[in-house]
Amino acid sequence: MKRLLLFTCFIAVLVGCGSPGGQLIGVQNRPGFNSETPYGTVYIPAGSYMMGPDDVDVPWGYTSKQKMVSIQAMYMDDSEISNNEYRQFVNYVRDSLMRLMLVDLDQNMVISQDQFGNDLDPPVINWNEKVKLDNQDAQEAVADLYLPESERFYRRKEIDTRKLNFLFYTINLHLAAQKSNRFLPDFDVEKKHQETQKYVNGKGHYKVWDRPFNGTDYADRVRDKEDRGIFIDKHVVNVFPDTLAWVHDFTYSFNEPMTNMYFWHPAYDNYPVVGVSWEQATAFCVWRTQLLNTFLEKLGEPIVNDFRLPTESEWEWCARGGLAESPYPWGGPYIRNNRGCFLANFKPMRGSYMDDGGFQTVGVYSYNPNDYGLYCMAGNAAEWTSNAFDEDADDFAHDLNPDYQYNAKDNEPNVLKRKSIRGGSWKDVGYYLENSSRTYEYKDTAKCYIGFRCVMTYLGRAQGDKLDNVSSAHD
Repeated sequence: MKRLLLFTCFIAVLVGCGSPGGQLIGVQNRPGFNSETPYGTVYIPAGSYMMGPDDVDVPWGYTSKQKMVSIQAMYMDDSEISNNEYRQFVNYVRDSLMRLMLVDLDQNMVISQDQFGNDLDPPVINWNEKVKLDNQDAQEAVADLYLPESERFYRRKEIDTRKLNFLFYTINLHLAAQKSNRFLPDFDVEKKHQETQKYVNGKGHYKVWDRPFNGTDYADRVRDKEDRGIFIDKHVVNVFPDTLAWVHDFTYSFNEPMTNMYFWHPAYDNYPVVGVSWEQATAFCVWRTQLLNTFLEKLGEPIVNDFRLPTESEWEWCARGGLAESPYPWGGPYIRNNRGCFLANFKPMRGSYMDDGGFQTVGVYSYNPNDYGLYCMAGNAAEWTSNAFDEDADDFAHDLNPDYQYNAKDNEPNVLKRKSIRGGSWKDVGYYLENSSRTYEYKDTAKCYIGFRCVMTYLGRAQGDKLDNVSSAHD
């Protein structure tokens, strides 16, 4: 009895020390957070609007319907991703491969252990170690990254862009969110196997999923035991733009100079990157997220939301610039201003590419921005969104942050691989410049008139909200 009394007193002391005054005060000494606008982006407030056409559907496309939707606050790139910005991604992949090739000569090229001495598998690339190719051994080690001599043009030593592959991972939250897929406590694997009615193959491994979901066949995913790793998908994407798109997109048209120069020449650094597929744009967003969050972690700061492609509803909300019932980003019903100048880079009149001041693409900060400060939301380069394309998506998508996703496998029909693009391009007629116009391209296809820009969901309700300034109901 005496021992029980002492134990009870000990518990009481612990509880008392955990919260001064015995009050509910929350966890103390939490890190602070000041929301900073990512470089090159603008803040887009949350709001509700009537998504869909504001005028007659002239071509009778019936791919867009009016629907009241609500959109969360976010950051969006103030311009389309430029050639020079995308080149930073390409160079990152190139430099990563070089460091991995030089590991045998210099173990400092990677970090193989964490701060506690535990082995890292796979090791992490050490960006503080410079690549040195000033000796023959190093040059031979990275030789496979260059074109073989038989493929070189006038003996130019150039990177073999076919080898610029980016490895990244994504989490399938939609699959994990299904209650039938939530795992039981991991105390008895055999019991868990029986209760979830899964089966064991001939080697004694668990075949975790017995049906495809969202385009990925999880019946082929085998694990020794059930864990969260089943929701993590591995991707390998070649990151170099399809520069030949300038030639293959237009028959009997002289575009060879654009193929040869557009992506790499400094003259085009601030032009929108094109010739990137939906998959490449998605990979860029993952890389950009890791780039920023790695920097924040080094500073001891909390990480932030992922960069990603905008949903269709987000893109249209941003394009409207806060102007309701406006067919174009600049607000009015006309494609010219009061001086008769065209307001975007597209194919005006009877097909005169030059009448709007452009020809093919133009710089990403050309023309005037909309009221949110976003440039070229109409024309210049059409833009990928994150959504799969379905003519009837408006009928079944939710009205809160509408988002229709479907990531088709390679062996599925092409109709399931369609991704929505918005905004129109330099080669499109005026109809495609409208905020509500929808069209599509296939996710593994790269076109010389399609680019992209990124968004990041805002952390909190809105800029300017200060929790410390909110009065408590108990004051």
